[in-house]
Amino acid sequence: MTEKRWISAAELTTEQSTSANTLAKAINVSPFLASLLVQRGVRNFEEAKDFFRPDLSSLHDPFAMEDMDKAVDRLTSAIGKGEKILVYGDYDVDGTTSVAMFYGFLSTIYDRLDYYIPDRYTEGYGVSTQGIDWAAENGFSLIVALDCGIKSVDKVEYANSLGVDFIICDHHRPGETLPPAAAVLDPKRSDCEYPYKELTGCGVGFKLLHAFCQQNGQDMDLLYPYLDLLVVSIASDIVPITGENRVLAYYGLQHLNTTPRAGLRALIKIAGIHNVLDIQNVVFGLGPRINAAGRIKHAKEAVRLLLCDDEDEADEFAQQINKHNSDRRKFDTSITDEALAMIQEDAWLSEAKSTVLFKEDWHKGVIGIVASRCIEHFHRPTIILTKSNGKAAGSARSVPGFDVYEAIEECADLLEQFGGHTFAAGMTLPVENVDAFRLRFDEIVSGRILPEQLTPMISVDLELDLEDVSWKAYKVLKQMGPFGPGNMTPVFVSRGVSIAGKPTIMKEKHIKFNVYQGNSPAFTVIAFGMAHIYPDLMNGKSFDICYSLDENTFRDKTTLQFMLKDIKF
Repeated sequence: MTEKRWISAAELTTEQSTSANTLAKAINVSPFLASLLVQRGVRNFEEAKDFFRPDLSSLHDPFAMEDMDKAVDRLTSAIGKGEKILVYGDYDVDGTTSVAMFYGFLSTIYDRLDYYIPDRYTEGYGVSTQGIDWAAENGFSLIVALDCGIKSVDKVEYANSLGVDFIICDHHRPGETLPPAAAVLDPKRSDCEYPYKELTGCGVGFKLLHAFCQQNGQDMDLLYPYLDLLVVSIASDIVPITGENRVLAYYGLQHLNTTPRAGLRALIKIAGIHNVLDIQNVVFGLGPRINAAGRIKHAKEAVRLLLCDDEDEADEFAQQINKHNSDRRKFDTSITDEALAMIQEDAWLSEAKSTVLFKEDWHKGVIGIVASRCIEHFHRPTIILTKSNGKAAGSARSVPGFDVYEAIEECADLLEQFGGHTFAAGMTLPVENVDAFRLRFDEIVSGRILPEQLTPMISVDLELDLEDVSWKAYKVLKQMGPFGPGNMTPVFVSRGVSIAGKPTIMKEKHIKFNVYQGNSPAFTVIAFGMAHIYPDLMNGKSFDICYSLDENTFRDKTTLQFMLKDIKF
């Protein structure tokens, strides 16, 4: 097992400790829970009330976003004049949910519209010339671009020359020059004073609809049925579950668990999700299936599913997408095996501080997934490239703490285009530049990355005595969700625990055992992929465990259990 660093949260200051003690009494929770809340910025009763009971009324004024007035005016004008509107989105989960949400809402009040998703393989990422040509040829005079467009300066200029306007709703980092669109909505614009910067593309589109409703005297309640789509985008795009995202995710999950749209209900069923839906099973159960449409076939299949309101038809569409996901897994596994072998068989690659791999026949639809898989084995910034339309096209993934976008930006002279975020990005470059790019990228990474960033880490929230673990505490912990980046599932360390009874090996890979500490009751520990620790558990010595709390229901009996993240003997 790879040695992992356990990084403990900073100890509370005297002032924070005082706040934690006061908070524990005010909301009647254990001291360790109050400490956990203070660590996460919840310092008093009022903040606890807002944290545990998010309120849609706390959402920021959408008109605080730069260009929002222009966007609403242009959209309202287009509808008033009977112009044809094209809803355009990227082919990933954020893009397809954005299109389904925006098109779905507008179609309830206006019928001169259509939607367009670029083909991953023939058009590539973002706004495409083909898409603009299709819009112009079919009489569309306004394109609303969702989850893309912030760096499409030339494309928007081209559209303008054909008499086509753009409203851009994006959340990626802008370039030095903004596109000449009718409106450019992006909270990451340097001149945008919008208070929350971490919205998804779907979230920015939602704010435009919110502003549109506000200006046109329509109740915001009309937007609530689209929160199930919005939470799928928030979960799948791995954005922080803080601020507005927390509020939107909280209500989105409620909607997803009670009255999901037919397409999502069909996906939930085919994914075999029987538990209450949370961020994690959206990320692993729904997101990959929605993404698979664009990776293997065409992302418009995902939009068609998300817009479908017929149960039988939705089941049929979901089965098709599930088949795409099965195919995606096969490509993913075989290419990952190839990529890992390439690293292990090359002395320079084995010792490098980064991974940049290129193979012409790798399936473009899974290279981002393969990059993530490689990081699981070689913990360092990784870029996987394949050949597409005569160019090398790639996906980058990073490790915590290292800004891969900035590193790629310093290689801009070798690239044709690039875009993305701190920890994930995409790029296109001439095939003949791949070797030079590999060397330059590794040189930049080597000069900046810290040694500890090359070692997997586990962020630990608190050291916990097992005597403090109780059902009451666990129920409070559950209410701290939705969990995700910025508000991760709490991770605890308990030291000097002992084994009670004999461990059980499950399916040859996993192990289950019971632990206690001093006079505490025994708790069941589940350790996936850790069957190899059996001999160490049986040596009679105490050990330290790193885990999160969970529950297990078996034969109508529900018990607390620990999900092991790491163990030190």
